[in-house]
Amino acid sequence: MITRSNLAEQLREYQIRSKHDWASLSFFSSTSVNLSSSRVDVAIFVIWELVVLAFVVFSAVSLYFRHLRLAIILLCITLLMLLCMKITKKVKLARKKKRRMLLPLSM
Repeated sequence: MITRSNLAEQLREYQIRSKHDWASLSFFSSTSVNLSSSRVDVAIFVIWELVVLAFVVFSAVSLYFRHLRLAIILLCITLLMLLCMKITKKVKLARKKKRRMLLPLSM
């Protein structure tokens, strides 16, 4: 017999099974939103962060060798990449929230 407590227990078990706890991905990620992320998401964001770090280092090296234009171009590309990462993350979180709201209670 299906009761409300059985449905709540099933929902709790489903959420526990499907949840992955990961540390904060980066210092510029929003920590106020505590949604689970998959291993693929973590790997992609770590790769993006390494690329951003490389661009920052290359711009510092180009400043050291007094190539101001190259440093500015690299910094602009880095800022655009950071902006794209932020937008992508917000879109994914919005999709996840919307998908969660569409799940029936019996899940």
